[in-house]
Amino acid sequence: MSTTILQEDRPTITAAGEVGSRCPEELLAKYTEILGAGRLNWTEYHTLSRRLGAGGQGVVYLSTRRGTDNFTLPVALKVFSPERYSSEQAYGEAMNRIAAVAARVAQIQQDNLLDVQNFVEQRMIRIMEMEWIDGYDLSRLLAPELLERTRASVTEDRWRYLNKVVVTAGPQQSRLKPGVAIAIVRECLAALAALHREGIVHADVKTANIMVKRTGNAKIIDIGSAHPVDEPPPTKTCTPAYAAPEVLEGRENTPRSDLASLGYVLIEMLSGQPPFAGLQSFSDLLEAKRSLVHRLPQVLPTEVTCNELLMDFCRGLIAPDPGKRFPSAEDADMKKGGAASFHRQLIVGGLASEYENEIRAWLEELE
Repeated sequence: MSTTILQEDRPTITAAGEVGSRCPEELLAKYTEILGAGRLNWTEYHTLSRRLGAGGQGVVYLSTRRGTDNFTLPVALKVFSPERYSSEQAYGEAMNRIAAVAARVAQIQQDNLLDVQNFVEQRMIRIMEMEWIDGYDLSRLLAPELLERTRASVTEDRWRYLNKVVVTAGPQQSRLKPGVAIAIVRECLAALAALHREGIVHADVKTANIMVKRTGNAKIIDIGSAHPVDEPPPTKTCTPAYAAPEVLEGRENTPRSDLASLGYVLIEMLSGQPPFAGLQSFSDLLEAKRSLVHRLPQVLPTEVTCNELLMDFCRGLIAPDPGKRFPSAEDADMKKGGAASFHRQLIVGGLASEYENEIRAWLEELE
């Protein structure tokens, strides 16, 4: 881990070039005492404002962290439920594993990856403190009612432009235009590449775990299922509709498994429908995942299927055999046939746009 060295600076001076007046000796002594103590501690206060979401691991709340001098900061708190664990010891062991991964993620500092700020305990219950992300998770962003809100708030010219460049109606939910969908996927690939370089698998990439910020950027969130590649948890958890075939079969969960999950998200964004909606049985879901590569021409719209580069990119993410997927998230983004190649193709063809700005402007219209 890198070390930051603070350089000594010159005394503060006024505009007239005079050194500022000396503070009271008692106050200066307290400052010197703090610097010399070598450690600090204080109490942090949080107000739970509203529930942001819930899942198998617990509940996430929007909270306000309160400091001194009227300082406040919105943060997200994930309160881990003990309900699924057979004993206090089992809960503690699971939380220890999650905390270890959270500590590693907190040090990655990649802009498209969730910022973990603390992991604490209250009366035996563990709580993860994270950045609050102002925006929409992708599952909500694709919901038809948000597109209806957009239609009601913009002019006819703006609506036609959005339908051409950003978003339009799909069979079941909103459908993102290829350039926008790939822009989101590229930022997710950057986050996954950072995780994978640290030897960590996310293990639960899905639309609900991708946040699209009001700035137009995307972030992968919820690391509760993440684990080191070489240290899988005793009990694996996943979201079946977004899990790679090998994960459903109980085999190893690898970085390429994350790529398959992201590929399913991409197909959903491009097609305007979840690729495995309505499938309940394990065997039906597994067969649908194995055959999806061959069904893409029927699943995706013409503006996607007519572009062989984009189709090959989709196939490289969702191939049922992990060995036939892109070797890594970095390769999926930057190597020949990757996401960057498709964006370059749009630029050459004069079809490129400032995608982050397009998303930002669209989200502003939803307010």
